Amino acid sequence: MQLTSLAAVASLATTLPKADAAAAAAARARQNSLTKPPGSLGRLEELAEFMAAWRGTARPTITKAQAIIFAGNHGICAQGVNPFPQEVTAQMVLNFQAGGASINQLCRVNGADLSVVALELDRPTADFTESPAMTEAETLAAMQAGADAVDLSADVLILGEMGIGNSTIAAAMAAALFGGEVAAWVGVGTGSDSDGMKRKIAAIEKGLARHKGLPAMGVLAALGGREQAAICGAVLAARAARIPVILDGFICTAAASALYAADPTLLDHCLVGHCSAEPGHRKLLAALNKRAVLEFDMRLGEGSGAALALGIVRAALECHNGMATFGEAGVSEA
Repeated sequence: MQLTSLAAVASLATTLPKADAAAAAAARARQNSLTKPPGSLGRLEELAEFMAAWRGTARPTITKAQAIIFAGNHGICAQGVNPFPQEVTAQMVLNFQAGGASINQLCRVNGADLSVVALELDRPTADFTESPAMTEAETLAAMQAGADAVDLSADVLILGEMGIGNSTIAAAMAAALFGGEVAAWVGVGTGSDSDGMKRKIAAIEKGLARHKGLPAMGVLAALGGREQAAICGAVLAARAARIPVILDGFICTAAASALYAADPTLLDHCLVGHCSAEPGHRKLLAALNKRAVLEFDMRLGEGSGAALALGIVRAALECHNGMATFGEAGVSEA
């Protein structure tokens, strides 16, 4: 898909595919015919129905799962919000490519093909306390890079990120989009101490004061980063191809929240893989009216919680497709 302006994003909700109600109903009917009490598999049944609705078939399968990590660097690091130097972003990209990170192991064990998209790491975004982080053209370019990275033959898409300083970006975007005290959105990220937390809060408050009253996608440009914009682009491209998305933790969910704020239905095809230990994530999930698949006290990022949740989604579909019906098993229903 081609993204031509930030103002046009909200209107995409009227043209992009919607959930297939007939496929969802057929999946629910199948669940109710399987050799178990109705509803006894709990959220596994809901996940099977969700996948059916977005893949447009009563018996969806996952033949190909794609995971993408988008990486970017941030000008806000000039405010001392990050305990690690920005060089770590590029170093971690190399680690992902070499297979040495947590996400590599989780993708391997849960059957996902991992790709890493580094977004101009040698050119950080601007410091949002002084100017918008990105121009509209830069934001659209990053969104397009995200959209172009999506494998349109995938049955499910896992999204993650890497970028030193981007827990500050996530908290700033969440505060701008949903309001509330800045401190309630801010967590330790990669390990900020109390002084680091104070610097994060001060930087975000200054950024919010500078960039007031912006529309949702304007918030993405003013306060976000290239990896946040790329996540939004990938979410939209997946929607156009009817590919369900599993978002990762606080940073990934905050990025996609710009789409929700533009039109809540733009995230209808998205699951949230886990509830992060970052304090702002639970608050953000409440704002989005979404319940995470898992809650494992993780806060690593890089798509790790989403990749772990993929295993649960696969299990849901194995039960949905592999179990016998009462008729097939010769089991009396009453």
